[in-house]
Amino acid sequence: FPQRLLNCPDHPTLLYFKGNANLNAEKVISIIGTRSNSIYGKQVTEQLIHSIPPDVLVISGLAFGIDAIAHRAALNNNLSTVGVLAHGLDDLYPSQHRSLAKEMLNKGGLLTEFTQHTLANKYNFPRRNRIVAGMADATIVIETAVKGGSMITADLAFHYNRELFAVPGRINDERSKGCLQLIQQNKAIVYTNATAFMETMGWENKQQTPLQQLSFFATLTEEEQLIVQVLKEKDLFTVDELYKRVGLNSSRMAAALLSLEIQHIIHIIPGKMVALS
Repeated sequence: FPQRLLNCPDHPTLLYFKGNANLNAEKVISIIGTRSNSIYGKQVTEQLIHSIPPDVLVISGLAFGIDAIAHRAALNNNLSTVGVLAHGLDDLYPSQHRSLAKEMLNKGGLLTEFTQHTLANKYNFPRRNRIVAGMADATIVIETAVKGGSMITADLAFHYNRELFAVPGRINDERSKGCLQLIQQNKAIVYTNATAFMETMGWENKQQTPLQQLSFFATLTEEEQLIVQVLKEKDLFTVDELYKRVGLNSSRMAAALLSLEIQHIIHIIPGKMVALS
């Protein structure tokens, strides 16, 4: 039984689990967010999971959007990941995630408080959310609307006295307004990058193996890979030099540079200089 849940006043008395994860791992985080995520939300989630220690257990709800992205990123980075379900173990909702769930059984698992033949109805999801929040040392909200389901989980984590982080976004983006509200109300710590997150948690960064580095490189677009290869040639390039060397049109180049900067792979230096981070 996940011991962290026992500190929650409304914890379930019985859980059903399928998989091989250690539910009492030394480090456990929950990653939550909207089902209709942006590219920015996907990139932040993937970069976070790519940078956290290999002994961290990643919890989420196996829903569309940020949940599925978090589970997939954990598997890709050889981290254990558990999906908390709002129904019995004999079913899988959404059905589109059956393949993902099957992979998770070999590197994590599926967890629920609901008996077999219990369907995923709307009343079960808030109950599921208290397990997502209560199992973790920290909950990270990637993107959510003010009335999104992730706000329920965030509020639970806050009242369970767990660390709560929220990713800031554009003030006119509905998918970021919930995160901004959590920050404004001093409920959540601003999430800026994985290094700062791990410092707050007192966790050390993991050393990436060459295989992991190659795996991450393979997730970049062709344009992003080309830019990274050119930047490896010397410490600094001017933006103009980079444009000439890479040979992309201005819109594709600008989009690729922005994406790489968001992922903390490059940084832009005053004077229009570009370097690998």
